[in-house]
Amino acid sequence: MRALIEVILLALQFYVWVIIGVAVLSWLIAFNVINIHNDLVRMLWNGLNALTEPVLRPIRRFLPNMGGLDISPIILFFIISFIERLIQYDIAPALLR
Repeated sequence: MRALIEVILLALQFYVWVIIGVAVLSWLIAFNVINIHNDLVRMLWNGLNALTEPVLRPIRRFLPNMGGLDISPIILFFIISFIERLIQYDIAPALLR
C-alpha cells in the first residue's frame, strides 16, 4: 500500500512540473522568444496543453475575468498541494497502521 501512495504523490509532483512547463512555455511564446511555427515547439506545446487543459478549463470557468492574467495554474497548485498534504498526513497514516 505504501508503494501505491508513493506513486500517487510522485505523479502529483510530476503534474506540478508539467504545469510549470506550460506556464513558462506560454510566456516564451507570448513574448516571442520562441516561435510556435517550429515543429518541436508546437509538438511540445500541444502535448503539454493536452495534459493540462482538461484540469485547468473547469478552474477558469469559476474565476472572474482578469484581463490577460490567468491564475488558474496557481489555483491548481493549491489544490494539488492540499491533496498531497491530505494523503501524507491523513490517508497514509490511517492506511499504514
